[in-house]
Amino acid sequence: MTGFLAATEATWPAAARHKAGAFIVPEGKGGGQRVSAATATGPWTEDDIDAAERMQASLGQRPLFLIRQGEDALDAALAARGYRVKDPVNVYDCAIAALTAEPANPMAGFVVWPPLAIMRDLWAEGGIGPERIAVMERAGTPKTAILGRVSDRAAGVAFVAISGETAMLHALHIAPGLRRQGSAVKIMRTAAHWAQDHGAKRFSVLVTEANTAANALYASLAMEIVGQYHYRSK
Repeated sequence: MTGFLAATEATWPAAARHKAGAFIVPEGKGGGQRVSAATATGPWTEDDIDAAERMQASLGQRPLFLIRQGEDALDAALAARGYRVKDPVNVYDCAIAALTAEPANPMAGFVVWPPLAIMRDLWAEGGIGPERIAVMERAGTPKTAILGRVSDRAAGVAFVAISGETAMLHALHIAPGLRRQGSAVKIMRTAAHWAQDHGAKRFSVLVTEANTAANALYASLAMEIVGQYHYRSK
């Protein structure tokens, strides 16, 4: 799980990271939960939780913590403070060769950076606005965006970046009227081929348990759940 967290921080980075007691509080600037949730760096006390809450308040962020597997004591402490479980997440991973065994369709997926206006429009349609685009732009690792096409129409978009030997896919969105036509799979394969060409050997993605369609997609591509986490919010 620490590997997934390091890869996430590198490929989907916060604007800044602040120390607050035994916690790191990322400064998200509206970029979503992954760049705003506090994480424990070691043994903690109730005073450390207080420090993290004060830091989040100073940044204008709501109280939010990321709970990894094995952090049961922290989970219970936050529950006692009135924090509720939010968005359990599955961490999927596979050898990149599992996705590149089939060639990418050059007419169905295009590697583009920086994103075109149509790609920004597609992301906006999926609730991925300028603040999340800013997260992509901050990533200092090898990165690109993928534009998917179906029947000569822009059908979907995704962002992929590499940390070490792991590529992580983020912000996959398919236009509602063009779903169930294979565009998501083609975007995944295009992203994997690009990542393999840039030295990646593993391919990972994060998805909420509630997103049944995405979970089914990743499972169909022989990706396996290698970890889980959830948030606690007040």
